[in-house]
Amino acid sequence: MAVPKRKLSKMKVRMRKAANRYEAPQVYRCTTCGAATIPHRVCAACGNYKGKQVITVE
Repeated sequence: MAVPKRKLSKMKVRMRKAANRYEAPQVYRCTTCGAATIPHRVCAACGNYKGKQVITVE
């Protein structure tokens, strides 16, 4: 059985774990216009949120 020669430093361990932890921001489609939006935000293209007109976009 292989045994490590030296103890891994905290930095090395944390760098390895951080690579698996990354998640890209999810993109959803607006139900009204179909534009890509960030979840729980007003659509920048049409101004709708949860099917209701929230802001007016010119």
